Amino acid sequence: MKMSKSKYCRGIQCEKILWLEQNRPDLIVKNDESRMKTGQKVGEVAKAIFGEYTDIAYDLDLTQRVEMTQKALNRGDGIITEASFLFDDNFCCVDILKNLTNGVEIYEVKSSTAIKDVYLDDVSYQYFVLSSCGLNVKRAAIVYINNEYVRGDELEIDKLFTIEDVTDIARQKQDEIKSNIDIINDFMQNHGPLSEPASQIDMHCFNPYECEFWDYCTRHLPKPNVFDVSGMWKSKKIEKYHDGKVSFEDLIGENLNPKYLEQIDFELNDRKPKINRQAIRDVLDSLKYPLYFIDYETCQYAIPEFAGTKPYQQIPFQYSLHIIREKGGPLEHREFLAEAGDENMIRTFAERMISDMPDDGSVIVYNKGFESSRNREIGEMYPDLKSEMERINSNIVDLMVPFKNRDYYMREMQGSYSIKYVLPALYPDDPELDYHNLPVVHNGGEASDAFLTLKEKTPEECCEIRKGLLEYCKLDTLAMVKLWEKFKEVTG
Repeated sequence: MKMSKSKYCRGIQCEKILWLEQNRPDLIVKNDESRMKTGQKVGEVAKAIFGEYTDIAYDLDLTQRVEMTQKALNRGDGIITEASFLFDDNFCCVDILKNLTNGVEIYEVKSSTAIKDVYLDDVSYQYFVLSSCGLNVKRAAIVYINNEYVRGDELEIDKLFTIEDVTDIARQKQDEIKSNIDIINDFMQNHGPLSEPASQIDMHCFNPYECEFWDYCTRHLPKPNVFDVSGMWKSKKIEKYHDGKVSFEDLIGENLNPKYLEQIDFELNDRKPKINRQAIRDVLDSLKYPLYFIDYETCQYAIPEFAGTKPYQQIPFQYSLHIIREKGGPLEHREFLAEAGDENMIRTFAERMISDMPDDGSVIVYNKGFESSRNREIGEMYPDLKSEMERINSNIVDLMVPFKNRDYYMREMQGSYSIKYVLPALYPDDPELDYHNLPVVHNGGEASDAFLTLKEKTPEECCEIRKGLLEYCKLDTLAMVKLWEKFKEVTG
C-alpha cells in the first residue's frame, strides 16, 4: 500500500484503522477538525523560523512534488518547506528541510506544547524515507510551541517555538520502522475489502488519538457499559473490560469509587433523586441580591493574537448575563460578543462586564474555577482593572458544587455534573432548555470553533454565526437561573 507518515502513525496505533479508512470510510466520526486546522496554521507560521524558504505546493500530485523537491535540492535552496520524498511506496512530506552542503536536516513542526511518543515515530519514519532515498540526514528535530512565551506587540517566531534534537532516537528506531512497515503492509494484504479484521479494544483506542471508529468497534457492547462510567480513568475501564466486567451488572460489587458505584446503582435500580436539602439551602443562603448569573465563552490561539497573552491561553470573547436585582424582581438579560477583529477584545470584554455588574451582589457561575481564573488573568494583564476583577471574584458562588458533591443526583445525570447533563435531568420536557434544539452552536467547543472562523466568513454567514453564539450562551445562563429555581423548589 501507499504509506505516508500519517498512515504509518495510525497503522502503529491500530492496523484496523487503516483497513476501515480504506474500506469503510462512511463509519468515520470526525473528532479532530479543529486540531487539524490549528496544526495547519502553526505549520504555516513555523515555515519562516529559519528565514526565507522555497515552498513545495501541497496541492500538486505526489510525483510533481517529489520532482520539485529534487530540483530545489539540486539548486542548493537552503530551506525547503513541504519537501516531498518517495521510496518504495513510502512517502513523506517534511515540514522544514535544511539543505546543507554535506546532508540535510529534518524539522517536524507540531502544534503541541510538549513532545509525544507519536511525534518521535513520525520524525523517525521521515528519517527512514530520506535515508533510503540516499540523503545524509545529519539531524532530526521536533519544533513545538513554547507555552511560556508571552507575546509583545509583535510576534517573535524564534521565541514562540522550541526546537528539540531527536536525532539519536530517530536513528535507534530505524529497525523498528522497517519492521512496522512490513507488518502494516502484510496486514493490509491479508485483509481484503470483504475480510474485516477483528476489533481489539485496548488503550490504543485512545492513545495517541481517540479513534474515529470507536462507536463502530464497540457497537456490540451492552448499553450502558463500563465505558459509560463517568469520571473513571480510561486505563481503569480497559482493565475492567479485560477482566470481563463490561456491563453495569458485571460491575456491581467491584472495588470502585463510591460515585461510580452510585451511578451504576441508580441506573440499574432506577433510584429516586437523592437530595441533600441542607447542602442546597446553604448555597441559597449564601446568595445576596442582585443576583448575576453569568457564563463566559472562550477560545484559544496556538499562535497568540494579543499582546500579553501566551499560546493556548483561554481568551474570553463572549458572556451572557441574567440579572435579578431584588427578591421577586424581573429577570433581565445582558450580553456581550466581541468583534472578531477587535485587537483589545479582552479589555473590551472586561470593561463591559464590569459595567454590567456594578454592585456587590452574588456572581453566580457553573464551575467557579474557570471564570475566576479568567478574571485573575485579566487583572494581571490590566492592573487598572485588577481591583474590579478581584471584587467580582470575591462575590462568586458556584452552582455546580451540589451536583459535583452528589448532594443532588438523579439517574438521568448519568454520573456527570456537567450542566449539559444536569439541566435535561431536572427539566426533561422543556424544549426551550434543550441544547440539541439550538440552530448553530450546541456546546462550548462549537462556540470556540465558530468564533474563530468569523474572519473567514461572508457578512451573511457571520450574522448567522453570531446569532447562534448569542443564543447558545444565553441558554447557559438561563440554565443557571432554572437550577436556582429548582433549588428553591426542592428546599421548600
